[in-house]
Amino acid sequence: MTFESFPGIELAIESLDVRQGSLRPELRTVQAALQTDGQRVEFATVFIPDGRLGYFLQRVQQYLETVESERPRNSKLLDRVQGVALASIERLWTDRVEDFPAAGDVVWWEVWLRRRDGLEVDRLRSFAAVRDINVGPRVLSFPERLVVLARASATQLASALDVLDDLAELRAPRSFPQVLASETAIDQQDWVEQLVARTTASEPSAAAVCILDTGISHQHPLLAHSLDAKDCHACVPAWSTSDHHGHGTAMAGIALYGDLGEVILGADQVHLRHRLESVKLLPPVGANPPELYGALTATGASLVEIQAPMRRRLFSMAISASDGGGTGTDPSRADYGKPTSWSASIDALAAGLGVDTSDEGIVLLNEDEPADRRLFLICAGNVREIEDDHLARSDLEPVEDPAQAWNAVTVGAMTDLVTLDPNDQLWRDWTPVAPRGELSPFSRTSVMFGRNWPSKPDVVFEGGNAARSPLGTEFDWPDALQLLTTRRLSPDGRLLDTTGMTSAATAGVAHIGGEIIAEYPSLWPETVRALIVHSAEWTPAMLTQFCAADTRRHRVALRARYGMGVPSLERATRSASDALTLIVQDSIHPFDGDGKMREMHLHALPWPVEVLAEMGAAHVRLRVTLSYFVEPNPSRRGWRQRFRYMSHGLRFDVRRPTESIDEFRRRINKLARDEGTGHDSAASDAQDWFFGPENRVSGSIHSDFWEGTAAELAERGYVAIYPVSGWWKDRKERDHSDRGAPYALVVSIETPEQDVDLWTPVATEVGVPIVIEYE
Repeated sequence: MTFESFPGIELAIESLDVRQGSLRPELRTVQAALQTDGQRVEFATVFIPDGRLGYFLQRVQQYLETVESERPRNSKLLDRVQGVALASIERLWTDRVEDFPAAGDVVWWEVWLRRRDGLEVDRLRSFAAVRDINVGPRVLSFPERLVVLARASATQLASALDVLDDLAELRAPRSFPQVLASETAIDQQDWVEQLVARTTASEPSAAAVCILDTGISHQHPLLAHSLDAKDCHACVPAWSTSDHHGHGTAMAGIALYGDLGEVILGADQVHLRHRLESVKLLPPVGANPPELYGALTATGASLVEIQAPMRRRLFSMAISASDGGGTGTDPSRADYGKPTSWSASIDALAAGLGVDTSDEGIVLLNEDEPADRRLFLICAGNVREIEDDHLARSDLEPVEDPAQAWNAVTVGAMTDLVTLDPNDQLWRDWTPVAPRGELSPFSRTSVMFGRNWPSKPDVVFEGGNAARSPLGTEFDWPDALQLLTTRRLSPDGRLLDTTGMTSAATAGVAHIGGEIIAEYPSLWPETVRALIVHSAEWTPAMLTQFCAADTRRHRVALRARYGMGVPSLERATRSASDALTLIVQDSIHPFDGDGKMREMHLHALPWPVEVLAEMGAAHVRLRVTLSYFVEPNPSRRGWRQRFRYMSHGLRFDVRRPTESIDEFRRRINKLARDEGTGHDSAASDAQDWFFGPENRVSGSIHSDFWEGTAAELAERGYVAIYPVSGWWKDRKERDHSDRGAPYALVVSIETPEQDVDLWTPVATEVGVPIVIEYE
């Protein structure tokens, strides 16, 4: 190992030579060279015996901490040691070089420890506890090696100076969570029992994710503590509530635990925040009549609400037309995106209405006294024929009924699962179809939809990957590219299985939604939906596509493929000092008795104007998401055009830096009058937004972001919410403007790479308690 001094600084040669016997590091050569600027640089080459790297680096670090009194330069020297350690970590990697994780990626590793004194695992666990590294509970023993699993970044492992000498090899886990799915029943039961022993279930009154599917095996040991038998239902009384297929139980494991593979490999206590409910929507034999799916979905919602009327919940439905719902046939291109009786029923249920179906469309019930509004998460549906150019294929495959529902969160699939075990002879030389961070080859899109209809999916989440045969003639989905989950109970006693596609992705987002409801029980369904979408970000692979988009039209097409990206529970539930999120829940009265705009809302945002102004030309990002539920037009004739289907629409706009409040109000009035006439786009600052006001208004959730300077943002501190046309406006006898139209507004400002505290001044102004920790 060769060490290079910084220009003009001599290496303390005697400190580098720490020989104390044949197994100590030994200084071999010292050389010097002059740079072009005349400064002298020294090079010292040190031989480090196997197993002595950590000892040597500790000595070097001690030396560096005393060689310079100036902290900035000393920090650079310490970084050099970190770089040496990281390079050494790479040398311990015994899999393919190109598969070595990026320095900051947090992944699972197979950590092979050399046997030395019997304390190797204890040292690793002690180090992991300090550095927030997850170490699996099991240890695999060989005569000269011990193998454990650890979830960490390469940078974190490189800082393990106390345990570097213990490390013999690092390997990629052989898709270990997925390997559990093929283990024997006895081994699976052992893993499950360990997880059950360290899991604490939520209270019976906690929020729930209601799974509309094939039923759930509620006695499964990983689910029994969170799903009572009384919370399992069937839409038809003659059906059993048990899982006749396995799909519903698979969704339950992900909806309850999230990434079950990561949870089951961990050693920490698991505290569940939400529960499960189950409604069997699909029959044990055959299929339901397509025209009944709207009514059956309404029946399912009422069953759980009658059983537990005070419980807060969201509905997760990972089934679509191809699973026996709807017509099961692809619509003509002219009908892509148009409502159906099933999707319209979901929109009505979300808005708090009851529904029945008829030949003319749907019948809206309890319009005068709507029930509580509901949040539905629906899968986008799956591509059934995988191709090499999977993105082009997905763009041609429209989301399946009822995923076009306006008020639902439609979930597509992406994937980070790209590793196949090279030692697995079954999949030797097969390669993943989708690269890391890309759309899963199973996911459908709304690229083929007309402009009048919602852009779907709203978000994407992990749904697994497909694999391509060596000759490119076959496609399959190995367990290594799928997600670990719970298996329906069967005589063979196995408890774990794998799943994937947009169903698994929907269950994963349902887990996030359940956690949001548990954390903030006062949030409305519209708000939970807004936070899920607002927290979503595009992966680097997706951003590459957006960066290459040279027109707004291309951006809109990419949004129809990826939605707004991958949601994050952390971003959905927490602000940071440099990423501030503000939430508004309010209700607006769209129209008066003559069909004219009745009111608009002007929200003064309590962001720190002085702090932003002081930042001047620093780069900032503003993101706005508006979420509301429309009431669908009950007549099928009204499903042909956007303004005829939705009861009302809402829009947002942000004050321009040079506008007064009165000028802003006048501009909004004009925008409301011009909506739908073709004149509105010229009246707004479209060029300042990523999608622009004309391209963000499909459906009933609108999200866009603006980037500019902090000084400009400081002058934009007002957001307007205003109504636009809908069938309420033209049908006075059924206009429900008087009772108000609820909406959720989520606004965030981010100051990347700026060391500034945005959160504290806002928290002070709005009265959020600030916790001060004293040392």
